[in-house]
Amino acid sequence: MSGSRLERILERLEAATAPEDLQTAIEALRPHYGVDHLVYHWVSSTGSQFGCGTYPPEWVERYLEQGYLRVDPVIQGCYRRFHPVDWKRLDWSARPARAFLRDARAHGLGRQGFSVPIRGPSGQFALFTVNHDCDDATWAAFTEAHRRELILVAHAFNQQALEFEADRLPAHQAQLSPREVDAMTLLAIGYSRAQVAQTLSISEHTLRAYIESARFKLGALNTTHAVARAMSRGLIVIGP
Repeated sequence: MSGSRLERILERLEAATAPEDLQTAIEALRPHYGVDHLVYHWVSSTGSQFGCGTYPPEWVERYLEQGYLRVDPVIQGCYRRFHPVDWKRLDWSARPARAFLRDARAHGLGRQGFSVPIRGPSGQFALFTVNHDCDDATWAAFTEAHRRELILVAHAFNQQALEFEADRLPAHQAQLSPREVDAMTLLAIGYSRAQVAQTLSISEHTLRAYIESARFKLGALNTTHAVARAMSRGLIVIGP
């Protein structure tokens, strides 16, 4: 899969000016990852909801009519978690959960799922889900290859959804710590990781933690992308 293609999708997402732009972005991600469905579902602190995704409209309507929110193991399980979860690790043993799963499969959902729970300011909760129909080995390979990237994508969607929340206070721009600024600056001027670590008198393991933290704050795909975003936002400045 092309990293540059994903980067273009995320850049369009970052430039979203309306909720409809999130739907366009999530539809573009489906062929990129070659999966059946992707869904982002957000509930604000006041209970208002927003969603975008590729589930069949008939299933979305059915889900709401049946009140499946109360029995959906994905919602119930992820609400108690802070880390991404494979659906196989959730509890599907209850009769309502098994009935829900049969209904979902009948409406075109795949047997495999991977969901990223996200908690935002003032009680906001969101889920970003990837759904596909394939065997366990294929799915394990997919999630292993794309786990970190999917977490990044999930948070990118959430950040944009927060922009559309009514009466929301303006968000502060992501701020890097002084050490993160130092690391990004040295990388930007061409230092290798070993040279950066030596210059800052830290281990390469500690440097990696700074870089990963900065990359996450900036919503970047990789270190090069993080440096570019830090420069474009004025968080680091490289002299002439």
